[in-house]
Amino acid sequence: MLLEQQQLQRLSHLELLAKQVVEGFITGLHKSPFHGFSVEFAEHRIYNTGEPTRHMDWKLFARTDKLFVKRYEEETNLRCQIVIDDSSSMNFPAVAVSPPYKRGIEGVVGGNSNKLSFSVHAAAALAYLLKKQRDAVGLTVFSDKVELNTRAKSSPAHQRMIFVELEKLLAATSAETHKKSFTANALHEIAESIHKRSLVIIFSDMMESRSLQGGGERESELFSALQHLRHNKHEVILFHVTDKSKELNFEFENRPYNFIDMETGENVKVHPSEIKDTYVRSMAAYKKELMLHCAHYRIDFVEADINEGFKQVLMPYLIKRYKMQ
Repeated sequence: MLLEQQQLQRLSHLELLAKQVVEGFITGLHKSPFHGFSVEFAEHRIYNTGEPTRHMDWKLFARTDKLFVKRYEEETNLRCQIVIDDSSSMNFPAVAVSPPYKRGIEGVVGGNSNKLSFSVHAAAALAYLLKKQRDAVGLTVFSDKVELNTRAKSSPAHQRMIFVELEKLLAATSAETHKKSFTANALHEIAESIHKRSLVIIFSDMMESRSLQGGGERESELFSALQHLRHNKHEVILFHVTDKSKELNFEFENRPYNFIDMETGENVKVHPSEIKDTYVRSMAAYKKELMLHCAHYRIDFVEADINEGFKQVLMPYLIKRYKMQ
């Protein structure tokens, strides 16, 4: 018990929340058809034909009908680069986001979160899961430029640094206004910086400061940048982070609003009913085109509604990780 308490004291507040998310998720997998690669998945890897059989786990084979071998402490089978969009549009909705130690994980998914806060907590959960799987993880943060870019490593010191940087990002939520997003430029730079084959996980609303206003040329730049990420045989998951009810479905009360562009400060006073149909069609068309390009480039496009919890993030990651073994 004393050892467990000492281990907990070494964890940051954000890492404790990440641990809570991951353990709750894994507990849920025990009750699902995915039980075969839940807890065991973190400590085993699929057996490759021709390998020695002395480390094969026959008990796990009896339960799953799949051949696994026990994973060694020094093994690193995956490099993962987590990429977070830190532009001002990610601060929507404008809510007072408390530090992680002042709330439980319920506060993140219970209506007291914006897109950036959700993304940081989801990234922390993935980083914790990668740590359990002894994989290497790096962190990139961008807005109109790449603000932070750390190479993927698996050392304990590096993993602690990842959580420190995530907590800094969380503490800065809503602190800066009018940070624009030039996503295309940032993704090109990220693609150039990752040399070894990796899994690239992106958290972004994909609301390029210029894409919705600049027409097809700006969107073409963004799609070209996504394609660039697939160079060097990288695998890519794009989590499209939105407040679905507001940003995609435009569900607002029946009264006039003053809508403010969080990246430029521009505002327009309008009644939602006057523009809802046009807005919803425009957003649906943009999302459809984004999904089609992702499918064409073999990028996993995953909707991530900030009001729907973290299973929608962890399950696609786990399935992708399973396929990459």
